[in-house]
Amino acid sequence: MASVKKTDTKKKTTRKKVVRNIDKGQVHITTSFNNNLIVFTDMQGNVISSCSSGRLGLKGSKKSTPFAAQTCVEQAGKVALDNGMKSVEVYVKGPGNGRESAIRCLSTLGFTVTLIKDVSPIAHNGCRPPKRRRI
Repeated sequence: MASVKKTDTKKKTTRKKVVRNIDKGQVHITTSFNNNLIVFTDMQGNVISSCSSGRLGLKGSKKSTPFAAQTCVEQAGKVALDNGMKSVEVYVKGPGNGRESAIRCLSTLGFTVTLIKDVSPIAHNGCRPPKRRRI
């Protein structure tokens, strides 16, 4: 009997790069004391691109710096520019250091900022506590 060689004929399948034509969108900037998150969406809220400080390879206290927020905006903003985004509404959330530097970086990339809104949650002392314990 002749031996039959079995060759792997698996084809590598790659996802087709979807390029949308979106002229107006939203940028959600979430800055905490530990990390920065930047998300570019269209007006309905569908995510186009996103980036975080940890994704850039930064660790520890370097993740919450203004430089980290700026580089996150640059990386996610390039993908949004490729999809045709020109003007953005900015929604900022959280008390972190990278708030102002992220917004400044948006304008240097060439985006037209039409709205800047702070959507940080505000504490209202919570719900009513339980009654005092009687012993």
